Amino acid sequence: MTAMRLVYASVLDLRTDEAYYWTWSKESALAFLDHPPGIAWLIRFGTAIFGDTNLGVRFGGIVAMLVTQLLLADIVRRVTHDVRAVIFAVLLPEAALYYGLLMAKVSPDTAMIPFAVAMLWSLVRLNESGKPRWWLAAGLFAGLALLSKLTAIMLLPAVIAFVLVPDWRRRWLLSQYPWRAALIAAIVFSPVLIWNAQHDWASFRFQFVRAVATHPFSFRTIGEFIGLQFGLVGFVLLPVVLSGVTLTAWRGYRTREPVAILLSTAVLVPFLYFLWKSLTLRVGDTWPMFLWPAGFAATAINLVMLPREGFSEWMVQSTFRWARVAVISGIAFVVGVFFYYVAAPWNFIGRTDPIGGEAGYEQVAARARDQLRETGATWIATSDYRTYAMLRWYFNGQVPVVQINERGRFQGFRDPGMNLIKDHPGLYVAREPDHRLPLWDLTTAKRQPLERVERVWRGTVMDTYALEKLTGWTPELSPPPDSPLFRWRVLAGVLGRDTCVA
Repeated sequence: MTAMRLVYASVLDLRTDEAYYWTWSKESALAFLDHPPGIAWLIRFGTAIFGDTNLGVRFGGIVAMLVTQLLLADIVRRVTHDVRAVIFAVLLPEAALYYGLLMAKVSPDTAMIPFAVAMLWSLVRLNESGKPRWWLAAGLFAGLALLSKLTAIMLLPAVIAFVLVPDWRRRWLLSQYPWRAALIAAIVFSPVLIWNAQHDWASFRFQFVRAVATHPFSFRTIGEFIGLQFGLVGFVLLPVVLSGVTLTAWRGYRTREPVAILLSTAVLVPFLYFLWKSLTLRVGDTWPMFLWPAGFAATAINLVMLPREGFSEWMVQSTFRWARVAVISGIAFVVGVFFYYVAAPWNFIGRTDPIGGEAGYEQVAARARDQLRETGATWIATSDYRTYAMLRWYFNGQVPVVQINERGRFQGFRDPGMNLIKDHPGLYVAREPDHRLPLWDLTTAKRQPLERVERVWRGTVMDTYALEKLTGWTPELSPPPDSPLFRWRVLAGVLGRDTCVA
């Protein structure tokens, strides 16, 4: 399965978000508007080994998956001392599409997951040994998880329950070690705090808008959320994991068992939160993915705890049977998806295909390269971060690429090459019909239409792009915060509409 992920990572075109995060890896900023810097560091690790290649960008995800599996295996081994449970702990993520294949697609979640699991592992070691120094390791990994994605804070209720519900609550509340752990986490997370203090708390405000956004009740958004969980975790595996987590929670809170409380709460609290948000908001496909590894560990542990606790033979056998079905069917599905995207020539989903919908940008880049040569343009302008990221990936420093709007996304970025931009003609590349931005009326730019380019994947036109020559204008890389060119937009696909944040 790891070899399969390596092939997948090497063969498939980068998705737009992956290219966007790759651009971060080329910068020296402490943090970024959208996310903390962990994903940039993970990509820099891979490209330092394999260069600016598909595998180089995604190699960190391959390593993250292996680290996650090893930590899950050790958690389950220390709790159960049962080899069957350990094997299930390793195989369950392989049977989930997101982990078995798509961990090769890097995202901030990919960087966060191994650190989040390592934090849980440290607390399991604390429970096993009783040695308070494991709090310090938990604080370190918690800080690294937060340094990868802010949603790691949603594991805090599990840690609080781990401290307060078992009989040891007085010991840890009076101990200095949990507070030291919190201090360590804050110190590790400090680059994000420093960057935000320097930039008017921009990333916190950006995330806050998404967290508090409310819209009317929608069957569509809740249906999308539930459907995504079935698709990314597994049509059989998701019910198996949820039942295992529920039994683990019942066992943990009934007997005040710390590890059962920790693992089950780490799943149930974030899952219920996202389920609640999905009533009115489209939940991103990767947002809940940090919580399921704890569910895999809880499920594997539950398999061997049932007979030890005197459950009926019928229930024990049925639980093992469904777990085997989940693993076998899940891995078969993951392998099938792999061959569909790597080897098959068909497009069964059309323009809505999640991979094909972001493939084919090399066609746009090739025509842009030809127009640069024919028009004498020395730089490229875009008006959305996806096109910006893909063109910057394909040109890789050969030509300056500038997103002219949403400049708040690029605070702290280096000079892209103003000597090649100022007083030189540029090439504007934008998806239709978004190329007709009202913002152009605020500039002195003269736009000359050149051609239209179709982005095609397996015979299906995914998007059409307009190419135009720009003259008479130099983009402002650092406009004031009140400028329309500075404001960023929260994604329409997340909030259901474009939302500008000053």
